[in-house]
Amino acid sequence: MRVGIFDSGIGGLSVLHQALREIPEAEFIYYADEEHVPYGEKTGEQIRGYIDEIIRFMLEKQVDAIVIACNTATSVATKEYRSRFPVPIIGMEPAVKQAVEVYGHLPGRILVAATPVTIAGDKLHHLLEQVDREDRVDLVALPGLVRFAERGDFHTEEITEYLRNELKNYSPENYKAFVLGCTHFNYFKAYYKRIFPDTVQLVDGNAGTIRQLMRKLGIKKEKDPFEKEGNGRIQYYFSGKPVTKEEKKRIETYIEQLDILE
Repeated sequence: MRVGIFDSGIGGLSVLHQALREIPEAEFIYYADEEHVPYGEKTGEQIRGYIDEIIRFMLEKQVDAIVIACNTATSVATKEYRSRFPVPIIGMEPAVKQAVEVYGHLPGRILVAATPVTIAGDKLHHLLEQVDREDRVDLVALPGLVRFAERGDFHTEEITEYLRNELKNYSPENYKAFVLGCTHFNYFKAYYKRIFPDTVQLVDGNAGTIRQLMRKLGIKKEKDPFEKEGNGRIQYYFSGKPVTKEEKKRIETYIEQLDILE
């Protein structure tokens, strides 16, 4: 079984990380579109062009399914668009529904952070119309976090300053959940904890996306507690080109960062 996973950059490694834990026997192709990152500040037409190119690349690699590990790309790649292709294509969206269902009974609001394209897109607003019946969800764009992640800046006070500035109109004590609506945002959980009270829950869509992938592939199994995580063979590409040794070392530092966050 071969699964393609792609993102505008290295954010989707957090989705690959989840996939390796759940289906370690699979082979994976991870494609980071480093030539065009960040997607969150591009037009919908540009992003669809990138997606078409990546999907063709994945199909040439004979994948059995493709995961769009990018909320921004999913926001412009509608379900009808994805149905044009001969393999299942699983997108991901900000886990607003999960946050409302799990934490909606608690007092306080829910803050959803994403890229400008996702925030402005019809897909997210249609989702809010369905699940946010009491108007308790706020939206904020945090594109700077994508740049920090792509530079590998995980330990700088500039991140705290950036977040405090961008969230200055949102009182942290008013929230019960913070939804990470971009896979790049997963690298900065320690910084959110500096700003929000301990009672605020961090929510992302990675686990739900991989569960949907498993359903589409017909994988029904209980995780073997003795099964080694991450056995699957992985091929890495940056915008269609195999990664160099130096680029692979860079990827390994990102994966180490994800391990630290667990």
